[in-house]
Amino acid sequence: MSTLTIEGWCKTNPDAQPMPIEDIHFYLSGTDRRHLEDAEEELQRTHEPERWVDVDMSTLELNLPEEYSPLSDCRMRVYLDRDERGHFHLVGHRASDGSLIYSNAVLIDQLL
Repeated sequence: MSTLTIEGWCKTNPDAQPMPIEDIHFYLSGTDRRHLEDAEEELQRTHEPERWVDVDMSTLELNLPEEYSPLSDCRMRVYLDRDERGHFHLVGHRASDGSLIYSNAVLIDQLL
């Protein structure tokens, strides 16, 4: 479906400034896209601030710079902008120290 390369960030603790990470690469299947679209539609109906979507690590093909991987968990956070358009970004925690790892956001509509 879609292979993405997105700039990433690392926060070593909640009060720390995020540090840029080289690009994060991952693959989203058609099923992943449907889950993101379903979350977007649910947010439009419920007006909740966000939804979390689990990912299938066996198909995600996640590729992070070596010093930031592996992740202990990984999900997609979906939220709406002012125009009610859905965005998502990858969110996880570095296994070695629990640092927050996340990508920049992408419009769900931009997925091919």
